[in-house]
Amino acid sequence: MLLLIAPAPLLQIEPGRWALEEKFASGMKLHCEAWPGKVRVLLRRPVGFQAGDSLPDTEGWFELALMEPGQPPEPAHLRGASVICASADMHELYGLPALIERPAQKLVYAVEYPLETQLQILRLDRQMGVLRKLRSAVWHLGQERRRRQAFRVADGVQANGWPAAESYGGLNANLLMYLDGRMTADLFATPEDMATRAERLRSGAPLRIVHSGRLEPLKGAQDLLPFARALRALGVDFTLDIYGDGSLAEGVRQGLADPGLQGRVRLHRPVPFRSGLVPILRREADLFLSCHRQSDPSCSYIEAMGCGLPVGGYDNRMWRGLLGESGAGLLVPMGRYAALAAGIAGWDRDREDLIAKASAALTYAQAHGFEQEFGLRMQQLRALKAG
Repeated sequence: MLLLIAPAPLLQIEPGRWALEEKFASGMKLHCEAWPGKVRVLLRRPVGFQAGDSLPDTEGWFELALMEPGQPPEPAHLRGASVICASADMHELYGLPALIERPAQKLVYAVEYPLETQLQILRLDRQMGVLRKLRSAVWHLGQERRRRQAFRVADGVQANGWPAAESYGGLNANLLMYLDGRMTADLFATPEDMATRAERLRSGAPLRIVHSGRLEPLKGAQDLLPFARALRALGVDFTLDIYGDGSLAEGVRQGLADPGLQGRVRLHRPVPFRSGLVPILRREADLFLSCHRQSDPSCSYIEAMGCGLPVGGYDNRMWRGLLGESGAGLLVPMGRYAALAAGIAGWDRDREDLIAKASAALTYAQAHGFEQEFGLRMQQLRALKAG
């Protein structure tokens, strides 16, 4: 049996009835198809869940179990599992090495957010005061010691992206770095998409820039309009379409009244990934703008690249590593939106370079599609079972 312990939420659809997020449920079906045996999923019991409430119908794909929020799993939760894959972003799981039955059970941690990213998120949180941030930072430091100790004795670690891989690479000999994303083989930009975009760029048409994601400080949403003003001041003819929502959305919306931005910058509600965002990126965009102020393993980079788009972004550890391997964009110092505008203005003058980087983006993303990256993760787990 494969046991997955994840932070995925249960969603209440009506009193007494709960459902899984669609993305998580779809991912679980893939796990079940790739694992040669039974699969159990252990989630936190949500607030308000009562004994007798109806759990989601998993259609026999996997067994669903619940544990108390904030509490470590009980031995009964682990019973029967040969491989346990646990989220290292759940601090209550750092005691698992003491609970598993050696050598019959193997333990792998999956990590997305290293300490650096957690502290960046904390620093950019506008809802917390200074003292609360300080207390939270001290707590994170304490949990980091527990996390690193758990990684050292685990049978493997799966690190999502360069920030996590670089932070923990020396702790476990069986560390696998992967790139999380939703680009399946059927979603990548086609040769026709690429040719049409290249022809349009060579015609001198205005640059079509797209940004998507949560409009929050940690995602750099506060830099979107200043970037647009800086690009306009450089004389670049462009449009910027922003897809997303969040705490900064109203400020962005009000900023669109700027006469210099009217008709150039447009704010849209979030759209479905497969049926909405992917067609837009493939057919209505020339490049992707990322202003992420944190080193999170955002899938936005690799997904935009899979749609054939070069990326302009800040010098965070994720984009630095991805750009270094792919050559599919440009990078400027953190928070320097004027430098980002200058770099994209350079692309406006040298569109052949923009077209070449679009090709590099697609080629790299196709080598790291969902099927390949998911396959590597499952291969690591199956190898532990066989061992």
